Amino acid sequence: MQHFECDKIQYEGPDSKNALSFKHYNATEEVGGKAMKDHLRFGAAYWHVMRNELADPFGAGTAQMPWDDKSDSVENALARVDVFFEFLDKIGIDYYCFHDRDIAPELNDLSASNDALDQVVAKLKEKQAETGKKLLWGTACLFAHPRYAHGAATSPDARVYAYAAAQVKKAIEVTKELDGLGYTFWGGREGYGSLINTNMKRELDHLGAFLHMAVDHAKNIGFEGPFYIEPKPREPSTHQYDSDSAACLNFLREYGLLDHFKLNIETNHATLAGHTVQHDLTVAANAGALGSVDANTGDTLIGWDTDQFPTDVYMTTEIMLVLLGMGGFTTGGLNFDAKRRRESHEPIDLMHAHIGGMDAFARGLKVAHAIREDGRLAQFVQDRYSSYDSDIGAKIEAGTTSFAELEQYALSNGEPSLASGRQEMLENLVNDFI
Repeated sequence: MQHFECDKIQYEGPDSKNALSFKHYNATEEVGGKAMKDHLRFGAAYWHVMRNELADPFGAGTAQMPWDDKSDSVENALARVDVFFEFLDKIGIDYYCFHDRDIAPELNDLSASNDALDQVVAKLKEKQAETGKKLLWGTACLFAHPRYAHGAATSPDARVYAYAAAQVKKAIEVTKELDGLGYTFWGGREGYGSLINTNMKRELDHLGAFLHMAVDHAKNIGFEGPFYIEPKPREPSTHQYDSDSAACLNFLREYGLLDHFKLNIETNHATLAGHTVQHDLTVAANAGALGSVDANTGDTLIGWDTDQFPTDVYMTTEIMLVLLGMGGFTTGGLNFDAKRRRESHEPIDLMHAHIGGMDAFARGLKVAHAIREDGRLAQFVQDRYSSYDSDIGAKIEAGTTSFAELEQYALSNGEPSLASGRQEMLENLVNDFI
C-alpha cells in the first residue's frame, strides 16, 4: 500500500515546473570532489514526520495520518515504521533520528515500555537492512511525561532521576542495536521555572554525574558513537542549563566531559538565545565540538520554537561555510527537526516541505563552495589580521610579550590608523554568488 501519492522525488533541475522534484539537490552531483549527499547527510526526524499532529497553543492538530489509528498499541507503532521507510525511500533521505517514545509507546511501567521498544527496534533493524537507511542518532524523551515536570537529570526527586537514568540506559542500548552513529541529550526540562525553589548547584552537579554515568555505560556496552548536547535557552523551562554553545562548552569543561561530547546545533534554538545559527556553529566549531545540525529555522516575530523548514539560501550558505570550513561532517548530519505549518496538513505536504529544505541546503552548499574556491572573502579576513603574523603581533599570539613591552611599542609607534572592515563590500560579494 502506498501512503504518499507520488513517485520517488527526482532531480529535474532549476527549470522544472514540477513541484514534486528537486531543482537543486542532485544527490550524486559532486561539489569539491564529494557527492552532495555525502556533504549534506540529510536526516528525517521521526517525531515530526510520523508523530507531529500539527497542533498549536490555540488549536488541535490538523495532520492527516490515515495510517495511524491513534492508539498507543505496539501494532500501531509497528505500522508507522513501514510508512516512515516509504517516506525515506521516496524523498531520498538516507538517515533518520528518533526519541524512544516517538517510535514506541510508553506503557504502564518501565518494563512494558522497554518490551514495546524492543519490538519496534527489531522492525527498524529489519527495515534498515532491507533499505540501507541508517540511524543518525537516537535519544530519550525526558520531557513529555508528567514525571519530568521538574526535570529529569536535574529533578529534585531522586526517584525521577533514577527513572530517567534507566530510560537513557535503554535508549543508548537500542541506538547501539541499530548501529546509530551518535546519541543526543536534549535538556528540555533540565533547567528551572524559578530560582526561588531551585538549588542550581546541586542540579548541575547531578546533571554532570548523570552524563558521566552515560559515558561509562556506553563504554561498558561498546557504543563508540559520540554523544551530543543540543543547546536551547528556554521553552519549555524559563531557563535551560544548555542555553547556547558557549554555555554547553563551559558546562562540559567544568565537569570534565568535553572529551566525550560534541554539540548538535539547531537554528531555531540559536534564534531563541538571541544568536544567529552562524554564531552558535562557529563557537562550537572553534572548540572542535561541532558534531551535528538540526536543520530548521524559526520565526523571529514569534517567541517560541516554531521549527519551520529552512528556505533561506543566505542562511544555508552561512551554515555550509562553517561546515566546509571545519572539513565537513564525520558522524553528524543535517537532521530536519522541522514541521509543516498547521495549514499544510496533507501527507504530500511532507514531501513539499523536505524538498524545499533539501534544495535550500543544496544551493547553500554550492554557493559556499564557490565562495571558498573564489578565495576573496577568506583572503580579506586573513589580511585583516595580518598584523598578528609578524613583529609585535606574532609575539602577542605566542604569549611572549608583556604589558611593559606593549606599552613601549605603543609609545614608539603613535596612534594606530584603522583599515575599514568593508562589511558592505563583503555582503555584496556574498550576494554576487547567491
